[in-house]
Amino acid sequence: MTNPRKFYSVAEVADMFGMSPMTVYRAISAGEFPAVRIRGRLIVPAKAIDAMAEIATVEQTVVDVAGWVS
Repeated sequence: MTNPRKFYSVAEVADMFGMSPMTVYRAISAGEFPAVRIRGRLIVPAKAIDAMAEIATVEQTVVDVAGWVS
């Protein structure tokens, strides 16, 4: 049995969304995208990505991540 991913690197998230890692870093820095910082390294919780996709799919809407992050 495989262990599901709990976190993604910024580069992996950028690749998933078809954007540059710098764009993701900037969004995280601006408080517009969820991330966890561990000793200077930023990682993105897989649950956050899954939740965004779920909301967009179920509600058939565009998820504005900047408004989604508290």
